[in-house]
Amino acid sequence: MRLKYADNVIFRNYLKDQAKNMEQIALTIDNKKLTVEKGVTILQAARTIGIEIPTLCYFNLGDLQIENKPGGCRICVVEIEGRKNLAPACVTECATGMVVHTHNIRVLNARRTVLELILSDHPFDCLVCSKSGECELQSLAQKFGIREIHYQGEKSVYRKDTSPAIIRDIDKCIMCRRCEMMCNDFQTCGVLSAINRGFQSVVAPAFEMNLDHSTCTYCGQCVSVCPTGALTEQDHTRSVLNALADPTKTVVVQTAPAVRAALGEAFGLPAGSLVTGKMVAALRQLGFDYVFDTDFAADLTIMEEGSELLDRLTRHLKGDPHVKLPILTSCCPGWVNFFEHHFPEMIDIPSTAKSPQQMFGAVAKTYLADKIGLKRKDLVVVSIMPCLAKKYECTREEFSSDGNPDVDYALSTRELANLIKQANIGFTSLEDENFDDPMGESSGAAVIFGTTGGVIEAAVRTAYELHTGKELPKLDFEELRGLEFVRSATVDFDGLPIRIGIAHGLGNARKLLEEIKAGRSRYHAIEIMACPGGCIGGGGQPYTHGDINILKARQKAIYEEDKRKPLRKSHENPSIQRLYEEFLGTPLGEMSHHLLHTHYFDKTGEVIISE
Repeated sequence: MRLKYADNVIFRNYLKDQAKNMEQIALTIDNKKLTVEKGVTILQAARTIGIEIPTLCYFNLGDLQIENKPGGCRICVVEIEGRKNLAPACVTECATGMVVHTHNIRVLNARRTVLELILSDHPFDCLVCSKSGECELQSLAQKFGIREIHYQGEKSVYRKDTSPAIIRDIDKCIMCRRCEMMCNDFQTCGVLSAINRGFQSVVAPAFEMNLDHSTCTYCGQCVSVCPTGALTEQDHTRSVLNALADPTKTVVVQTAPAVRAALGEAFGLPAGSLVTGKMVAALRQLGFDYVFDTDFAADLTIMEEGSELLDRLTRHLKGDPHVKLPILTSCCPGWVNFFEHHFPEMIDIPSTAKSPQQMFGAVAKTYLADKIGLKRKDLVVVSIMPCLAKKYECTREEFSSDGNPDVDYALSTRELANLIKQANIGFTSLEDENFDDPMGESSGAAVIFGTTGGVIEAAVRTAYELHTGKELPKLDFEELRGLEFVRSATVDFDGLPIRIGIAHGLGNARKLLEEIKAGRSRYHAIEIMACPGGCIGGGGQPYTHGDINILKARQKAIYEEDKRKPLRKSHENPSIQRLYEEFLGTPLGEMSHHLLHTHYFDKTGEVIISE
């Protein structure tokens, strides 16, 4: 007798549940009994019951499925009853009946020995190391009470590699391979890998070339996960202080949207605390002559990029065979570097609009300089950015005039926090202050640039109304939001379906680019951000140490600020409207094209194989 369909489904679900139950593993960790699914490691199991096992090489970003567990450092070793040797908890899977001891004397002595051996080949310049206070190796040494090293011997010495954005001080490398995982597995840039053998082994680009001779995108994700000072940002703080002290210079500062959702973490505030007003007040106390908002330039970006999208769509609908679709967003410099290096045959597909940072600099050193009666060379533009690629971006030759850059210096969120602390400013007690005019006014659409999905949502808010002439029926496009690595949605432009793709993380961007290259892409527009979560997870943000909840809190804060804004569409920003009336003319016009648009380069020939 055949089962009815409903009975068949019930029976299949029963079998699935039974199979799942068969995969449950019962074990004991530190006298605590627990049950986990098959494939779970001892480290993961221990954390579910509140037992923290120290690690160095292991790194995990939970929901985003970014995980590194090479089992190389051996700091996480545990004792398993019945086994002769200690086992690395990060790569040893749980087994039925396993009895594990994570903190007995044998384990603690082994961890101390391993830690001392690592420290025996490590520089002792913690006082001046840029990672001091955030160094995981330093924290472990303090936790274990290491006061002397019993193992003395030769120390490896490696040259320091300085690029426009990232510094490699490989004497401090402990071969944890986290940077390699982020660069190769997640970002798919393929820049870093372990080379040489034994005492001479290091993590470096192929042929030990410099980063600026490689295909590095300067996204900074390697810096974000490095547990020591082996990878740090190029610090522009001293140059900024010199500019602030120069009486012949007027120094203006712009602040990116993601900074306000993360800066407070450096001062003990919960993740996701919005500190926009306090940030403005602190920057004024530091001595900046004008404190502006990169959000103003984000609104400007939408006017240009949104107009470019509509222009391409209109010509496409008219049957123009030369139109390049999908249009790709261009505000992320790490992403721009990526396609220039890896997909040079597609450099005519992304929007030609400059990033908000560079649009701001171009307008500041023309429109603003004229308004306040300054020569270009006497105006210094400083950016506060969540991104290390911004440091590289402002050095690109095309973003300068007669050798004078549109943006002079870029500081990371971490650098700003350190500068505020150096100035002894009581950040948490500051009264909120507002940005200066005319480049401080912005909409909620600009704020959401700070998170994945935000740029394209901001573009849709404006493009819809410009295309239809009608007011949006809703402002919050929930279908464009989230933290899934690759997302898609169709937005109805009053009868015209616009298919949108979104990716964050360069490895995920690669998937969409391969579809375009193969002629399989079905999208009209694609937003790409280089870092996990977008700018909120940028390489210059306060370290998350693998806590995915921090990214979620920052993202929530970004959307909260959007809702609080009296204006939430870029084209309704009166300062933007005035800028076009007084100076730029029209979006995609002659002056806009000259100041606000750029071109891209085939960089495959720039990779230098030998020094």
